[in-house]
Amino acid sequence: MNRLRRAAALLAAGALALGTGACAGPGNGSGGRTLTVFAAASLKAPFTELARDFEAGHPGTTVTLSFAGSADLATQLSQGAPADVFASADAKNMAKVLDAGLVEGTPRNFASNVLALAVPPANPADIASFADLARPGVRVVVCAAQVPCGAAARTVQAAAGVTLKPVSEESSVTDVLGKVTSGEADAGLVYVTDVRSAGSKVKEIPFPESAAAVNRYPIAALKNGREADLADAFTAEVTGDRGQKILAGAGFGKP
Repeated sequence: MNRLRRAAALLAAGALALGTGACAGPGNGSGGRTLTVFAAASLKAPFTELARDFEAGHPGTTVTLSFAGSADLATQLSQGAPADVFASADAKNMAKVLDAGLVEGTPRNFASNVLALAVPPANPADIASFADLARPGVRVVVCAAQVPCGAAARTVQAAAGVTLKPVSEESSVTDVLGKVTSGEADAGLVYVTDVRSAGSKVKEIPFPESAAAVNRYPIAALKNGREADLADAFTAEVTGDRGQKILAGAGFGKP
């Protein structure tokens, strides 16, 4: 009889646990809401600050940020990855998501960026110009062609009449920067904003040819997102006065 009572008690406890799990709210499990934002890797610093501000202004909301190369993010979204907002580093990758029927409304440009040369602080290869990157023995790292910073690098090469032979092509601008800061490269083509965010870890070598490739960043809410109103509010914050101030502080130009 004791065994029967014990079994019944265990069954009742299990049923109670299952019932409690089924009633749990979305997001953080305590009734909160989660906004998922896919953003270009170069946006990490300003979007992290924007996310904190947004959470403070929307109690109970958690902003989950996913940073990567815009091409990788566009592919993930096209393959069904769940997200509420997409911020791309160029129009080309936003167009891929738009053509897939995943964008709600019309994307809005919110920032611009240009390339810069990042070299180690001591500049061991004595890089002083874009043409120096083509010297024999100089280890140059760039983004892959399908990534916005890689497409910009190709445009700059054509404008400068210089052909580079990179030792590697990375999937995001942060990976390029990582090769420079780790000493694996003598120079890397990254955005001005990445050089600024890296601080004393790298030295910036500006070059006039960068004006040939200005990247404009679009942002849009996504149709399959679960938090449509929060997505609209977040995009409004990015394009509004507060967002523009944060982006300018990170070195981004006007859209």
